[in-house]
Formats: sequence, C-alpha cells, structure tokens
Amino acid sequence: MFLLLALIYLIFISLGLPDSLFGAAWPVMHVDFNVNESFASIYMIITAVGSGGVSFIAGPLIRKFGTGKVTVVSILLTAVGMLVIGFSVHIAMAICGSILMGFGAGAIDTGLNNYVSTHYKARHMNWLHAFWGVGVTLSPIIMGAFLDRNNNWRGGYRCVSCIQFAIFAVSLFSLPLFKKYEHSVTVETLDGAAPDEGEEENENTTKEQAEEDGEKPKKKKPAIFEILKIKGVAWSVLSLGIYTSMEFLIDTWGASYAVNTKSVSPADAARWVSLYFGGIMAGRVISGFISYKFDDKVLIRLGIVVMTIGMIVFALPIGKYSLAGLLLIGAGFGPVFPSTIHSVPFRFGTKYSADITGIQMGGSYAIGWAVQLTFGFVAQKVGFLFMPYLLLAFAAALLIVSEITNKVTAKHKVAAEQIS
Repeated sequence: MFLLLALIYLIFISLGLPDSLFGAAWPVMHVDFNVNESFASIYMIITAVGSGGVSFIAGPLIRKFGTGKVTVVSILLTAVGMLVIGFSVHIAMAICGSILMGFGAGAIDTGLNNYVSTHYKARHMNWLHAFWGVGVTLSPIIMGAFLDRNNNWRGGYRCVSCIQFAIFAVSLFSLPLFKKYEHSVTVETLDGAAPDEGEEENENTTKEQAEEDGEKPKKKKPAIFEILKIKGVAWSVLSLGIYTSMEFLIDTWGASYAVNTKSVSPADAARWVSLYFGGIMAGRVISGFISYKFDDKVLIRLGIVVMTIGMIVFALPIGKYSLAGLLLIGAGFGPVFPSTIHSVPFRFGTKYSADITGIQMGGSYAIGWAVQLTFGFVAQKVGFLFMPYLLLAFAAALLIVSEITNKVTAKHKVAAEQIS
C-alpha cells in the first residue's frame, strides 16, 4: 500500500494548491474587478456552496463510485476551475471557476480523509495534511512572484492550474491502485481492534437473509439527521467548525490584514501568509512523529497552546514584525484538523465513518464561511485591527468544545488506545 499512500500524499498537494491562492491574490483582484474588498466574503460563501454541499453527499458518492474515481474527477474539476479564474475578465466568471474548485475540493477532502483515517495510523494522517501544507505554502510564493510582475494574479492562477493538470494525469494513470486496495482491511482490523459492537453480526444476518430471498444485500444509507443524533457527532462538528473559522479568517483575510494594518505591499503580504502555511506544514510533520507517543486528544491540546502563543505575538504592536506570529499560529493549527478527522472511526466506529467525516467537514465549512463572511463586513466598517483578538477568542472556544467532545465520546477510548 506504499505506492497508494505516496499517490494520496501527492493528491493532497493538489488539494492545498488552490486553498491559499485567493487570499494572496484578492488585494489586487478586487481592484481589477472593481468590487469592494469586503466582497471576498460573498465570493467565498458562493464558492462554499460547492465544497460544503459535496462534502455532505460525499459518503454516498464514495460508496457508489469508489474513492479513486471520485478523487480523480475532483482533481480535474479543481484544475479546470483554476484555469477559468486565470482567464476571467469579470467577477462572475471567477465565481463560476471557484464553484468548480469547490466541487472538487469537497469530494477529495472527504474521500481521502476517510480512507486514510480507516486504513492508516495517526502519523500518516498528520503527514498527509503536511503535504496539503506543501501545496498551500507554494501557492502564495508562486502568486507573489507573479504579483511582482505588474500584479499579474491571473498568471499565478494559470501556473497553479498547470501543476494541477499534471497531478490529475498522474492520478488518472494510477487509478488501478485505488481499485486494488479499495476494500482492504481497515487500520482497526490491522491493529487487532474489535469491530463495532453488533455491527459484524448484524451485517452477516442481513446478508444471509438477503441470500435466502434471492436478493443482493443492500447497505443502509443513514440520513444526515440520524448521524447527527449519534452521541458526540454534533460537538465534533462544532469543534472542527471553530477551528475552520480561524483557518478561513487567515486564509481569506491574512494578506488583507497585512496590507491594511502593517502597510506592506500585496506581494510581501503574500509571502508573509506563506510563512503561516509553512507553519502548518511544519506542525503536521512534527505531529506525525509526536503521534508515536501521544494520541489525537493530546496533539489537539498541544496545537491549541502553540497557536495561542502565536496569536499573542500576532497582536503585539511591533509593526510588521508581529506578522511573524503567523508562523506559530500555523504550527499550532498543524495537528488540529488531521487529529480531529483521524479520531472519527475510533470515536464513532468505521461503519458510517465516511458519512460522519463528510458531515463533519460540510458542517465545519458552513460555520467557517459564516464567520469569515461576518468578519469581512465588520472589518470593512471598523478595520482589521481586531482580528488577532478574535482569533484568541476562537482558540479559547476550541479548547472548551474539544474537551466536551472528548468527554462525550470517552466510551471509544479503548479502541483508540489500540492504535499506536
């Protein structure tokens, strides 16, 4: 399964590439399109309809078509979407391209996160998201280089689109790898953990009954609200939503904050933001090694401590040097998302892990987009100076909700401890 894991790492680079382009380009884009800077919030909300919507239905799509096919088509959508933006002459055309990107990103995110959480150990999940960090770190650097050339943000989008098409080609020719390992045993089985109580027996009974009736056994498809009733799922969605809100705030508004409050150029702002994404990448690489000794809950707590220190630096009145806090914020963000996703099968079982992962991500996107939409309009009225303090408040809320989630889902502690 090593080759498949390497392919998944490569695909996660492609997932990260589009995520930081918009925030780096927006200080120039909004001028070209003759729209207010706060319009970024509306732009991203429209885009979120694609990524969030697909995340909610990703579970059924993956069951029907398989992780491999869904992933390959999704990569193509993101590549085409970026190309459309790269040639856009009106904001409406750019929005259409972003919706395509959203469709692709939502399916990749859910499908591969679920696959890795059920087939690989915690360190692989952290390293997987470190490769996402490679993508989001490279994008602002690439965009910054094009912005230095007469603010050519369109060239930045076209360049990254070409990289995305190359990764699509590699994924397409590697599709047989997914088919080979799609139905292999999960990490719980590999490590000797017992399946969910009653799950195996119920499935066998269903199959036997179906065979007696001369029918093929059918998988029950749970409704979203039924899954949300599972103890701890709603808290887990809220926890990831709080984290996603912080990430979206910096992704979308980090460069604008630097330009408006620290008087740096758009190109330099893009480079400062790349420092933040580099911090995320480094945090996830380090977390992969730390996960040999500590479980997901401890990694999340450590991340919250580090991000809080970074936010304090970010709030200091020391001019542009306070932007160095972005590195620590990124490092603290590093383990939170992958650790939360990796804990899904151990908190709630593997049977509906794809559905729970999709709902968790779709719900967190909805929360994140709502927060950054509100922030955009408020910042347009009062300025960006309150951004570091808002981040600190969210960090405190994340700690509280994460601990509530741990307490509510404590019954799965034994299963989680068997993964080392």
